[in-house]
Amino acid sequence: MSAHDLKTPARYRPGIFVQVIIATIGGILLGLFAPHLAHQCRWLTDLFLRLILMIVGPLLFCIVVSGITGAGSLGAVGRLGSRALIYFEAMTTIVLLLSVGAALLLHPGRGMNYTPSVEDAHAVASYAANAHALHGQGVTGFILNLIPRSPIAAFADGNILQILFFAVLLGCCLSRLGEAGAPITKLIDSFSALFSRMMRVIIATAPLGVFGAVSTTVAQYGLDAIDHLALFVILYFSAIAVFIVVILGGLLQLCGINPLRFARYFREEILIVTATTSSDSVLPSIMTKLEAMGIPRQVVGLVVPAGYSLNLDALSIYLGFAVVFLAEVTHTPLTLTQILSMLATALITSKGAHGVPGIAIVVLAATMAAAPSIPLSSLVLLIAVDWFSGIARAVGNLAGNCVAPVILAAWEGALDRERAQKMLGSQ
Repeated sequence: MSAHDLKTPARYRPGIFVQVIIATIGGILLGLFAPHLAHQCRWLTDLFLRLILMIVGPLLFCIVVSGITGAGSLGAVGRLGSRALIYFEAMTTIVLLLSVGAALLLHPGRGMNYTPSVEDAHAVASYAANAHALHGQGVTGFILNLIPRSPIAAFADGNILQILFFAVLLGCCLSRLGEAGAPITKLIDSFSALFSRMMRVIIATAPLGVFGAVSTTVAQYGLDAIDHLALFVILYFSAIAVFIVVILGGLLQLCGINPLRFARYFREEILIVTATTSSDSVLPSIMTKLEAMGIPRQVVGLVVPAGYSLNLDALSIYLGFAVVFLAEVTHTPLTLTQILSMLATALITSKGAHGVPGIAIVVLAATMAAAPSIPLSSLVLLIAVDWFSGIARAVGNLAGNCVAPVILAAWEGALDRERAQKMLGSQ
């Protein structure tokens, strides 16, 4: 008998995709049949998200700095940044207008009647307070908030925009130093490789985070928690589906990328985001995959992190639907001036709001300040189903920020289509 025959057969170990599906099914079953035990599993999700938060700032910083120093020309970086801002603002404006128009045609709040109560006002008090702070900042507040009190504070708070600002500044200065900055550049590249390896270890715990999130949610809300708000949730899910398939899919087709293969390429990330309703956990992963499929490092390093705060397309769609929905259930007529005012407000309040607790409700409350005739306490209706809406928001935002680097790379003439087709075809 040969030595080859004596080898122990390799054990089959399911990939992360299969593990997440198993964790999701297990979480649903536990939440249904052992809700008291399921409530105690919340810490698994918190653990997973804390691990991600621990590594995402340093890894993002290294990737952005390496991307700028590797670009070779600060003019190229400036051009890319300008084009990214144009794309983000154009896409946000388009989806806001389309969502409001669709909501006015579909009437998501028809047939519902809402009467404000004292309890409802108390329930939305914390969201209203956060919204006041967010709305009060305005454009100047948003610009000032880009600059951290110190680099350490930006990393400690996990503020993506501040980390991005500091990384861009450092990367530009290192590029100007030339050979004098080479040792620092090499050190940052080494740290980038180290943090990427750490991220792969952390991502292996994703099924635990998914299991905790699904089990506690099912235990708290049940399978028919959307009940009387089902129409709003279904319409919102449908709007996100149309946005992903028609708008984003169409843009990918124009760039020569197969949308179905592109979606399959990010299937693990989509499952994780669907279960946790947070796209933070997959930020480093999608950046790695985008770079692997032929998008230049500097494009990925700049566009994806910036998009997480400036390209929240699904949130914009939510704002359009939610404002019309609340106006209808409270029987509040909206004038064209009020609608345009809220749209303009939403373009500001949604920027840089990523990571704020109860982000959608907070931004919605700030947006509604442009039409104060809608009772703010009506927000309690949407709080009740915010987790379900959050699934579509997270997936929609993820899709938008996966497609944006492809569009910008094609615009720059730097998209390696042959490599992209090879990577997507191997999935």
